[in-house]
Amino acid sequence: MNITLFYHSILSDWNHGNAHFLRGVVRELEERGHQVQVYEPENGWSLQNLIEGYGKEKLEELKTYYPNIRTNFYTLESIDLDAVLQNADLVLVHEWSEHELVKRVGEHRANGGKYKLLFHDTHHRAVTERESMAKYDLTHYDGVLAFGQKIRDLYLQEGWTEKAWTWHEAADTSVFYPHERKDFEGDLIWVGNWGDEERTAELHEFLINPVKELGLKAKIYGVRYPEHARKSLADAGIEYGGWLPNYKAAEEFAKYKVTVHVPRRPYVEALPGIPTIRPFEALACGIPLISSPWDDAENLFTPGEDFLVARSGEEMKEQLKTILNNHFKAKEVADHGLATIKRRHTCAHRVNELEKVCEELGIATSKIYLTPKEQVLNEE
Repeated sequence: MNITLFYHSILSDWNHGNAHFLRGVVRELEERGHQVQVYEPENGWSLQNLIEGYGKEKLEELKTYYPNIRTNFYTLESIDLDAVLQNADLVLVHEWSEHELVKRVGEHRANGGKYKLLFHDTHHRAVTERESMAKYDLTHYDGVLAFGQKIRDLYLQEGWTEKAWTWHEAADTSVFYPHERKDFEGDLIWVGNWGDEERTAELHEFLINPVKELGLKAKIYGVRYPEHARKSLADAGIEYGGWLPNYKAAEEFAKYKVTVHVPRRPYVEALPGIPTIRPFEALACGIPLISSPWDDAENLFTPGEDFLVARSGEEMKEQLKTILNNHFKAKEVADHGLATIKRRHTCAHRVNELEKVCEELGIATSKIYLTPKEQVLNEE
């Protein structure tokens, strides 16, 4: 297939957790012989923050992990959709795209576009910012890919679309995999952005306080940490590492004995079944994971086996002691989680699901499932 993807960014993962999954999907599609073109807005906020804070050299570093990564920059004023979409078979528009772009691509599809068109939602805004999401004009879209059943159902209930599929995020195991563990640099690592005060109390209860009270050596990576957050980390003796390129997370996980998952409040309270990308990343890297409570309503994992669960700060301390003091239990949990990722939650699994959606939409199977001969021709 000729596939065109409109993303907020594929080059930058600064405060843009979806980049992991989006990069992995592109890699998997290309490995199957499909022709993929990515478009992202010129001067997008994630890329601009990355360059301003860390320099363009980080984009060169990215290519050592994703050698074939490339993008096309556009502006709403200059993009020529006739040229961009001329040969497309499938078009995906990610929900961080501008309302105007979403509308114009839909209108282009209605005015003779031969491709199938899907909207891809990977955020909680359909619940928390419903008015804004309702303004996306999906009239001429063939459907929605939603990263959880609750979001999928909402699109149908609100009449925003007539067709929707659940398409969870997953791990890109070409980059996220267990690295050799030699000498540990500390006990606990956490990778996550502070965000919009959506989990401040939870971070104190399940992360900062347990680390302080147990006297653990810990390091936290992420962006948008306000002064009060950095002070709390310092008071707990936690090292703050700032932004960590997403593709380097696997290397950092290998330096520590345990990590935790602290989901944002909207996912816990309003969006059961959606874990976000972080547990996929950790489990794929073979590090034991302990999670604060969230409802695995869609049975993606086996809580208690793929990862341990702590229902309170006190329980978190006990679970941390279990993992740190019992090598066999730590290995058992890590191995079980990694096996679940390999069996069910890789980008290859998600592309398999996308291919089924393409079949349902009526794209020719000869385009969806390329023969080995066609793959060779495409690669040449």
